[in-house]
Amino acid sequence: MTALRTPIPSPWGALPGRLDRLLLGFSAYLLPLLLGLLTLLALSQWPREFSESTPAALDLRRLEHLSSQPSPGLRALLSQQAMAKAHDTRLSEQPQWLQLVVPMGTPWLEFPSRHLQALRCWDAETGALLGQADRRSQRGAMEALKAGFALRLQASQAGRELMCQAQAAGPARLQALAWAEAALQSSVLQFHHAAGLLDGGLTLLAAFLFISALINRNTSYSVFAVWLVLNLRMAALSAGWDAQWFGHQVPLEWLYPLRQATMALYYLSTYALFRSFFREELQRVGAGPLLQLAQWSCVPLLLAALTLPYSQFLPLMWVCTAIGVGVLVHYLARILWVTRSQVALWYAASLAITLGAGLAEVLAAAFGLRAFSGIGNSVTAALSSSLLASLSVAAQMKQAQDARRAAQGKLEQTFSALPIGLFTLNLRGQFLAANPALQQMLGSQVLEPGANDFQRHFEPGSWVRLHERLYASPQVEMELNNQGERRFLVRAALSQDRIEGSLQDVTERSRAAENLHFLAHSDTLTRVLNRRGIEARLDEALKALLPGDTLCLAYLDLDRFKLINDLYGHSAGDAVLQQVCARVQGVLVEPMQFGRVGGDEFLIVMAGIRTPLARLIAQGVVGCIGNSPYRIDERAFHVRGSVGLVEIPAGTPIKDAIARADRACREAKGKPQSEGLVVFERDSPAQQEHEAEMKLVALLSAGEEIQGLHLAMQPIMSLLQPRGSLNFEVLLRMHDGAGRPVPTHRLIAAAELSGRMSVIDRWVLQQTLLWIIHHRAELPQLKFVCMNLSGASLNDEHFVEDVFDMLETHIEAAPYLCLEITESVALHDLANTRRFISQVRQIGAKVALDDFGAGYTSFSYLKELPGDLLKIDGSFIVSMNQHPANIAIVEAIVSLARNLGMKTVAEWAEDAETVETLAEIGVDYVQGFAVARPQSPQELLKLRSAADLIDDEALHAFIQRVETGGAVTGMFVGSSPGLLRQ
Repeated sequence: MTALRTPIPSPWGALPGRLDRLLLGFSAYLLPLLLGLLTLLALSQWPREFSESTPAALDLRRLEHLSSQPSPGLRALLSQQAMAKAHDTRLSEQPQWLQLVVPMGTPWLEFPSRHLQALRCWDAETGALLGQADRRSQRGAMEALKAGFALRLQASQAGRELMCQAQAAGPARLQALAWAEAALQSSVLQFHHAAGLLDGGLTLLAAFLFISALINRNTSYSVFAVWLVLNLRMAALSAGWDAQWFGHQVPLEWLYPLRQATMALYYLSTYALFRSFFREELQRVGAGPLLQLAQWSCVPLLLAALTLPYSQFLPLMWVCTAIGVGVLVHYLARILWVTRSQVALWYAASLAITLGAGLAEVLAAAFGLRAFSGIGNSVTAALSSSLLASLSVAAQMKQAQDARRAAQGKLEQTFSALPIGLFTLNLRGQFLAANPALQQMLGSQVLEPGANDFQRHFEPGSWVRLHERLYASPQVEMELNNQGERRFLVRAALSQDRIEGSLQDVTERSRAAENLHFLAHSDTLTRVLNRRGIEARLDEALKALLPGDTLCLAYLDLDRFKLINDLYGHSAGDAVLQQVCARVQGVLVEPMQFGRVGGDEFLIVMAGIRTPLARLIAQGVVGCIGNSPYRIDERAFHVRGSVGLVEIPAGTPIKDAIARADRACREAKGKPQSEGLVVFERDSPAQQEHEAEMKLVALLSAGEEIQGLHLAMQPIMSLLQPRGSLNFEVLLRMHDGAGRPVPTHRLIAAAELSGRMSVIDRWVLQQTLLWIIHHRAELPQLKFVCMNLSGASLNDEHFVEDVFDMLETHIEAAPYLCLEITESVALHDLANTRRFISQVRQIGAKVALDDFGAGYTSFSYLKELPGDLLKIDGSFIVSMNQHPANIAIVEAIVSLARNLGMKTVAEWAEDAETVETLAEIGVDYVQGFAVARPQSPQELLKLRSAADLIDDEALHAFIQRVETGGAVTGMFVGSSPGLLRQ
């Protein structure tokens, strides 16, 4: 018999495995080391791709001055200022004038501040404009470059003196750098290379982390990815290339809001990242009031970023940054001391780099110090801090992995003691296995023959439902009631020929869910439907309507209910509300729905109820509320209600339906004769007016060019020289698509609701200026043209800037324009109004204070507003001869205006007697139907004065007396020439 021989292993058989290990070790350890050494060699020994050239910083003189053009006087003032290499604006947004001398052989001047908004430069000796640029456009030799602007110089301009006007927003540092052509090109390439390095590196890292966060469902990684992107934007802001977003130019109107939002969100995300990374460590060291201070500072800072101007937001940001930095450093030090956490160590290093770079920027902006980091340092700081923060994430991932391994061992030990019932069923619905928790829920005999049927322990039909759903879906979750009052959540899955599942007692949770459902749709105080609930019922009723059908909707508002809360407290008010709801519900019947939509406001949905019956029900509601007092303890309260009842056709949006009912309710409150009820039936005039207004709002909100607008002009007559001048007020008019006139009050209301008022005001101003320029030669006696500006437009900073631009563009028409500002708008923000008036008058236009006396009736503020005209509100002028008090008030206004050097205009003069009285008082101008109704611009070109339109014989006689010197002498007493000449 031959013995079996053991084969000798070949030395070549193990070679592939060894080669795999060798390649893996080379790629994992040696190759990264080689790449690191190569990088160090490149950074220390190899030449840089971009040559480094330092530009020459020129000496500058600076003067803050409001002039828009250079002049010899301004040049002399500039020459008296001290010279410096750089000047800080300290958040000033006023025009900054610079004076400098061009060095020999300088082809380019760079003005590098990222906070510059506009720059214009002139030859100081000849006054020639060399170039101008802003963030939207460039002209001449000026162009946008890197973060600021640059001026190309001709060889002939060497040694010449330049005057430049700069407009900045934020803490600008004004410098002029002289560059050679090649050096500037290299600097621009380096600038964009740094931007690309930062964008690419951090974006790739953020994308990797965000994808990891999605895969692992880890919010910390997601927050860190967002933080990296914001860190990228902060570095871009520091280096001056934040005007682009991944290669796309950011619109100018977005730039500063984005800067503010970036800073606030970076602050917020840094706090969120800190709390997310060190949640457990903070519990160990104790998160005290300092961390709460940082937490509560996030929301106000974010709101400030959305509402405050840039110049006001920055100081607040600096303060919050100082607070946040101090808090984070304090807690990081405590965490490092107590826990010796490696995560905290890496994060502290990242934070130190970030805060160091940021602190340099804050010091430079707040105190005028030079920043400690330039473009390269900004890139390095951002990349370094992001890398160190990534190491912190990696350390945290390792900690989490170690914790998961430890938890897995404990899970195996505690699985058998799990309080959730676990079971196994066969396909006939019999229990094959059950853990102790399930036996405790269903009884210890659950596995015994005869008692192991699933159906035996639950409601009838439960096994059939479970069986059918398992064959329809591999996993099932359903709630079942047992034979008692308990409710269980069953989760089951089909596994071959068995059913594996779990059982959990959810009785309390189910009851809580039912209660939450009630709370979500009902008002906890009154137990009626809340806003969400009643709107849902209204939506269901509207969807159930057939085309052409309507339903009735009532809006109920309690009159002067706030007085009860103010006088007797909210507890008394709550008790009254409960009684009101009980009374109203006693009047209503099925299927009517009643819900509370505000503090003392309610909706009643009357589906299937015709308008006559709905009117009777609404009257019953008003009656039941106000017929008897409400007794609370020993007090009795009388409450009345107003109801607006409307017919709502099928297809009406919920928002529009409620708005119609609300409008009807407001009309009921405003009309005592309505007896608390106003009904808007379908196709009623009030309903049609509301629908027309809403359609106009929708048309204006579309954002397209507004069609049908045109101007009308109402003459304003001088009472001193009726035929000596032709003045008028520009009025807005509109025709719809069919050529029908749109009521002006509807147009204004719709424009304000849609936010398009400033667009319309721009159009009116542009058309008025162009009309004045085109027809100035045909209007030899034109002195001024009034135009009213809405409050919404004056509160729009972009609109105000556009006003100044249009006036400067049409400078020849500006002296004839008089912008009207209502009293209430002027007093809303007195400082901004004063600044607006000052700038308008500097350009050459005039300003009138409109509707004086109608709002606050305060004379004291007039001395703060240097206006040219004072327009007396028409409510004092109409029928003033029948009201001596009105005459006295107008006389006082005229006297005050005269003493302040202002002319007066009386509006709404409707008859000759009123005009004569105004002349006796000393009013300078009169406007109203007594003189003329609004005219078309073409008709106005045929006139020499407003008096040409008068057809009243008594008023003609008065004008003749004025022209022959026979007018009442009182009208000339104390008169003094103002800024407006007759």
